[in-house]
Amino acid sequence: MSFVPKKVFFTKGVGRHKEYLSSFELALRDAKIEKCNLVTVSSIFPPKCERISVEEGMKLLAPGQITFAVMARNSTNEYNRLIAASVGVAIPADDTQYGYLSEHHPFGESAEQSGEYAEDLAATMLATTLGIEFDPNKDWDEREGIYQMSGKIINSYNITQSAEGQNGLWTTVISCAVLLP
Repeated sequence: MSFVPKKVFFTKGVGRHKEYLSSFELALRDAKIEKCNLVTVSSIFPPKCERISVEEGMKLLAPGQITFAVMARNSTNEYNRLIAASVGVAIPADDTQYGYLSEHHPFGESAEQSGEYAEDLAATMLATTLGIEFDPNKDWDEREGIYQMSGKIINSYNITQSAEGQNGLWTTVISCAVLLP
């Protein structure tokens, strides 16, 4: 099956259980996408793709459906270990061009740190594709200003889930961009 997605929704979740796989299932349930057969794909935001709400997206999913998603996933069974999963998004001003989605799954980063990193990664990939010149050693705020001033990147954002490990349980976090026909 081949198609260019026309819609995308973003979701995230966290799950905790004594079993690793069950913690992942609970994270999928929290994200409301457990009923799908998920196929993870690489990181292109399709041209002319419309962002919809999770609620709208749920109406377009059927149990057992093969569903494509860009997914960041992280797990730990270590007490108090901070984990995160983040998907960054960078959308070009020209909606006939593709943008980028990035995945980041760190240990020890807050949701804010992880989200900024993923967003920066997606925007940097898009900027290099569009020929925007910048110094990669500058901090994110400076590069973000350059990207916006170029007029070639219209928007960037992230969706991030973080959590701390709990004693005796697996903790799993996910963030997803769910791509729909």
